[in-house]
Amino acid sequence: MPILPAERDPQLITVRRGGILSDEHHRLLAEWAALCAEHVLPRFEEVQPRDTRPRDAIGVGRAWIRGEVHMRDAHRAAFVANAAARGLPDAAKFAALAAGQAVAVAHVAAHDLGAAAYAIRAAAASAPEGETESARVRERDWQRERIPAEVRDLVLDDQRRRSGICWNAFDD
Repeated sequence: MPILPAERDPQLITVRRGGILSDEHHRLLAEWAALCAEHVLPRFEEVQPRDTRPRDAIGVGRAWIRGEVHMRDAHRAAFVANAAARGLPDAAKFAALAAGQAVAVAHVAAHDLGAAAYAIRAAAASAPEGETESARVRERDWQRERIPAEVRDLVLDDQRRRSGICWNAFDD
């Protein structure tokens, strides 16, 4: 299931690519996505303690935010983090995919919701039977509390519009 809409929102396209998203706001979205992915990363590391690919990808994403790596390097790191997810139980798989989505924000800002949605799925998948919905809501609310004020309205609006293609992770 795709997590990006068929038609891209100009609010999530940087000015230099014909949209209206500032570089500063792009970096804020990338940092928020990294924070979301990092929050559930222990679910991956419990299963794969020696595999650093998802953590390394988040680090590359943060290096991109600081201007230390090129977008294409961050884009490549997303594929490496995604590869770490293969064959794992859901909670670990979704945590690795959250890291891949977080670093991919450097390439396409709209991947921020992918990172958040996969993090929510990781939290729900690790919850005891019968508690998945409360785990989803707790993780969603934790994330929302950490959305930078400058992009809060943008993120919440995007969550409303794209929740359906993001497994309804952001539903109230």
